[in-house]
Amino acid sequence: MNEFNTKELLFLAYAKMHFGKYKGFFLSDIPEPYFVWFAQKGFPKSKLGQQMQAVYEIKINGLEHLLKNLRTRYPNPYR
Repeated sequence: MNEFNTKELLFLAYAKMHFGKYKGFFLSDIPEPYFVWFAQKGFPKSKLGQQMQAVYEIKINGLEHLLKNLRTRYPNPYR
């Protein structure tokens, strides 16, 4: 996983899925098996793919609550 700075971590907390059945969901709210499938098949070669891979690593380590906490404590940087 790439090193994320604080700003990138905040953007990751607010990152949303752009396609598929979870379109519009925050990446951290998508079930882990979805990311496991992508880990086996390959993540998209894009910024979203990098974010998905980062969220996958966070989820398999049981830390997705950190991203949810960031959303409650800090405003959305995409606005």
